[in-house]
Amino acid sequence: MTDLSVVALGPGPVELLTLGALEAMRAAPALVLRTGVHPVADYLRKQGIAFTTLDNLHESSEDFDALVQRAVNYLINLAQQGPVVYAVPDPAQDATVQALRAACNEDIAIQPGAPLAATGLAHAPEQGALVCTATGLAVHDAQHALVITELNSRELAGDVKLKLLAFYDIDTPVIFYPPGQEVARACVRMPLEDLDRQPAYDHTALAVVLPKPFAQRERYDVQDLIHLMARLRAPDGCPWDREQTHQSLAKYLIEEAYETAAAIREEDWAHVADELGDVLLQVVFHADVGQRYGTLELSDITTAVCKKMIARHPHIFGDTQADSSGEVLTQWEAIKAKERGEQTLTDRLRGIGNGLPALLRAQKAQERAAKVGFDFPDALEALQKVVEEAHEVREQVEKQGNYAEEVGDLFFSCVNVARLLNIDPDEMVNLSTDKFIRRLEWIEKMLINDKKTWKQLTLSAMDVYWERSKGMI
Repeated sequence: MTDLSVVALGPGPVELLTLGALEAMRAAPALVLRTGVHPVADYLRKQGIAFTTLDNLHESSEDFDALVQRAVNYLINLAQQGPVVYAVPDPAQDATVQALRAACNEDIAIQPGAPLAATGLAHAPEQGALVCTATGLAVHDAQHALVITELNSRELAGDVKLKLLAFYDIDTPVIFYPPGQEVARACVRMPLEDLDRQPAYDHTALAVVLPKPFAQRERYDVQDLIHLMARLRAPDGCPWDREQTHQSLAKYLIEEAYETAAAIREEDWAHVADELGDVLLQVVFHADVGQRYGTLELSDITTAVCKKMIARHPHIFGDTQADSSGEVLTQWEAIKAKERGEQTLTDRLRGIGNGLPALLRAQKAQERAAKVGFDFPDALEALQKVVEEAHEVREQVEKQGNYAEEVGDLFFSCVNVARLLNIDPDEMVNLSTDKFIRRLEWIEKMLINDKKTWKQLTLSAMDVYWERSKGMI
């Protein structure tokens, strides 16, 4: 058992050192300070309390990770010789303390004290604030104030600013506390863009990032979207949003997914972001509806998908191995079949959701049948089947028979050809539709030039224009 305990020196001023920490350090057989560059170090010397520091490790370590590991090794080895008290400014924010806890299986006593963020927290909004060090910056949402400690250089402040700009607007208000050891410290108010333009920085410098009012922001995150949806569906919110149900929203999810796919095909990434936002809105919308009707919550959605991803990636979270995407897909399908209790080919075919677009459902059914060998040898053989189905459609149309079913068979056969040629049939039909629209657009321009209208054209005349458009588009 390691006889090692940790105490807090506090953010700097001796006045913020707790009596408990002082007495623990006074009674320690061996006292080690993370650094001697701290006001309490001078106070301890004046009190006749002996100590050593890890400053020599700071100077000789290649990087921060190496420093942390060397500090942990040194302290554990020292504690094996007798009780050790390790003093750091703030145990909750100190990387060496976190590493010690892991190395000792949490078997160390930690005596808390005034945190590094004490000054910033004293001036945070009443809804509270999140706290992190500048080197360990992690932004989880932009709804709360964020206290950032140990801004020890201009370069670090610049790195922090760049990370914050992914979540906050450039003019987000910031309270900056320049280097100082006073209990009551002066501060400077500035926009976020000025965080790395201050005269001085050191380990005592800190900043408080204050969120802007909701409707005045330029950047929003997922938590903002959740808040927005709650506001829209509040009793005094939007009447239309309040009336929606899972059933009434279902069609919009499909529409938004299709519009997103179209934007991806165009490679217009600003448009893609906009359309993906619409898809995400539908998920959050269903979560809010579900919470109010007791059907589901957002945490149910995230739990379901995380559990599914963990279960279907045993090569990441388990003990199986998959070295190629093909092996991953084979494993994925086997896991899905097991989850659904699918034992036969029929089970697997009926497991394909009938809510899928028709062409995609046909493609998936053909792919699953192909896995057991029920398939055409190549695309040319499949194309011959298309010809046969086309003749059958013609026969049924001529005798006014069941041509609807035959047309369905024709589409199904065309999907087979596309699949065997590694073509996405749905995407190709969309591209053909786009081409059709472009050609009609060209014809309309020609009609305007020729001072004609659609109504004036015979079918043969239209065919002439159409053939000319094919040469242009």
